[in-house]
Amino acid sequence: MQSVSKVLQRGALDLRGSLLQTLRAGQVSCMSRLQVRGNAKSAAAEAEDTDEHDAHLERSTIADILRNKKGEKERGSFLWCQTDDTVYDAVRQMTQHNVGALVVMKSGKDGIAGIITERDYLRKVAIENRTSKETKVGDIMTVEAKLVTVTPDTQVLQAMQLMTEHRIRHIPVVDDHKMHAMISIGDVVRAVVDEHREEVKRLNDYIQGGY
Repeated sequence: MQSVSKVLQRGALDLRGSLLQTLRAGQVSCMSRLQVRGNAKSAAAEAEDTDEHDAHLERSTIADILRNKKGEKERGSFLWCQTDDTVYDAVRQMTQHNVGALVVMKSGKDGIAGIITERDYLRKVAIENRTSKETKVGDIMTVEAKLVTVTPDTQVLQAMQLMTEHRIRHIPVVDDHKMHAMISIGDVVRAVVDEHREEVKRLNDYIQGGY
């Protein structure tokens, strides 16, 4: 009789253990499904934020870069020289203002004639043993007909693509057939980096529970 009682007790314990194991397995499964759903929602939200960021970047224009430039003097302004200036004076002006290019204006500043860059000086003066004080800007500049330009409405990514394809670091901004400003590859890259910096900040806030 006692052995039968022990068998029944052992059976009850085994049944209880099986039930607990089944309940725990169900709880884990339920938690896993909830976690998967949560991860799916998080991934969807992250994908939505990324799409929104990409769309915002695609909407950014050169006008945004010009508005964000530091200092009122930099907005809608550019450094220039004239076709009959010497290369020496042009290079000195670049050095004084720490820039790599100047817009070349026609005599009397009545229209854009072209652009002169550090590369023009190196390739067409220094390498050819010409004298910068005797060589005119008009002799080495990139003429207007060959210029790659953008407008204030040009998208930032499109401007970056143009500069990459043509291997140029400076590009004039022309508005209504008139010289409006000059931007560099640094301006364009800075705009893209700032957009990505905002995206990184949003992701960091999301990870730390800021949302």
